[in-house]
Amino acid sequence: MSTREALAALIERFAPGEGPVDTCCPRVNLYRLHAPSEPSHALHDPAFCVLAQGRKRVIVGDAAHEYDERNFFLSSIDVPVTGQVIEASPEQPYLSFRIVLDANLISEMIMESGLAARLDAAAPLVGGMSVGAMTPQLFDAVCRMVSLLDTPEDVAIMAPLIEREILYRLLTGPQGPRLAQIARRDGRLRQINRAIGWIRKNFDQPFSIEVLAEEARMSTSALHQHFKAVTSLSPLQYQKQLRLQEARRLILVQRLDAATAGHTVGYDSPSQFSREYARLFGAPPLRDVARLREQPEQMAEA
Repeated sequence: MSTREALAALIERFAPGEGPVDTCCPRVNLYRLHAPSEPSHALHDPAFCVLAQGRKRVIVGDAAHEYDERNFFLSSIDVPVTGQVIEASPEQPYLSFRIVLDANLISEMIMESGLAARLDAAAPLVGGMSVGAMTPQLFDAVCRMVSLLDTPEDVAIMAPLIEREILYRLLTGPQGPRLAQIARRDGRLRQINRAIGWIRKNFDQPFSIEVLAEEARMSTSALHQHFKAVTSLSPLQYQKQLRLQEARRLILVQRLDAATAGHTVGYDSPSQFSREYARLFGAPPLRDVARLREQPEQMAEA
């Protein structure tokens, strides 16, 4: 049995039903799905994602990333995405492993491993999301992480060691410079993260690009250029997706009516809100939410 097959067997055992499973390993979750999914919209954390079976597509702005059991998915920034499982069946379910990345731990790993100079000298990789080739070593480390679920008493000691191994494998591979961007306290990604943090805090308020550029400590032209390069969205597009995702949550979870939800997230015009909502989610609010309530598991993973 290959390590990929062993990982699939472990995920099937620890995620026996449809949807996500939080685990006792810090920031690690598993996911299982028996059929292709509808598009799911969410804010994607910086994370390392591995598939033991199946295929998934992640779309952000005008950029699309597909990955499967041969390739991992790496996100180095918080960004609104549309995710869709495009290959899954009862016989070969979609099986995934995800660990949310810790910037402080990545920074420690870079310093302790002596990789700082090499990573600094590498050509910059400005895009916030990418797909990279899985290796036997990465599969083995991920498999050992999931195996810890059999012995929860070992997690406190062993999970951090395995996480460090995963990060080391990534940092020494082709995606190392992209991963290192998360930990840098200066540079373009840090500036864009400041802008993103401001938008997330003030997403329901109008803003000027000049104010956002000042927050990011960049010129307005540099902000436009690098924000788009990193997130595949303009700042206004980013804000719009945050607003619409929050409105959808308010309608679905808090059961607000569409007009109230739209006004709460910053829309003055109900008709504009309904148009933009339908453009992003494929249906007007009431019809979209009715569909989601029939398929609640589709909201679980993006």
